[in-house]
Amino acid sequence: MKIIFEDDNIIVIEKPANLTVHPTNSKQDNTLVNQLLAYYPKIKDIGDDPLRPGLVHRLDKDTSGLMVIAKNKKSFENLKKQFAERKVTKKYLALVHGRVKDDKGIITKSISFSKKNYKKRTALLDENSKPAVTEYKVIKRFKKYTLLKVYPKTGRTHQIRIHLHSIGYPIVGDQQYKFKRVKTPEGLERQFLHATALKFKSVDGKIMEFKSELPQDLYEQIRRIQ
Repeated sequence: MKIIFEDDNIIVIEKPANLTVHPTNSKQDNTLVNQLLAYYPKIKDIGDDPLRPGLVHRLDKDTSGLMVIAKNKKSFENLKKQFAERKVTKKYLALVHGRVKDDKGIITKSISFSKKNYKKRTALLDENSKPAVTEYKVIKRFKKYTLLKVYPKTGRTHQIRIHLHSIGYPIVGDQQYKFKRVKTPEGLERQFLHATALKFKSVDGKIMEFKSELPQDLYEQIRRIQ
């Protein structure tokens, strides 16, 4: 992980791709949480779950970009409340298959567990579904792809990936939510999804805003398809 900001209350990092955020059992030791504990051991007692100390949100393993981590209980409760009340602004960059027709749009499909694969979610309205909202804007259209700014208003697992797939524009490189007919471009080894901006309030009410540029592997992919 790369630390881009730190004070007495929070750590803001850029998470690389191919790094799981938190362990699923006490023996797993190759996650972001393990790095955080090695860097700041006091974080082990912060939060609601001992496997997720300091965490108020997460990114998928192959999604890169900005995350904020709480260093104390007061900061944890402050951030947790803002995420729950949808007051945190999150922005992602996503490259999708196909030329998106509308310059902007909003997806409001509920998300539930897949009936076919317990590891996946799907845009499905059933007794287990939860509301989800994702806005998007077109940055640039290419011959076979579209670069989007994406603004998730809720924080469901795999939300952006599921929502874009559900409207016919799966994220390039996503091996879980894709169509059989589309192929991952040569040289791309993960999904093209990067958390590029994050804005929230600190414990003293100050607006905190952070930005992250596209990592080199995604930048090179854009350069190849120009």
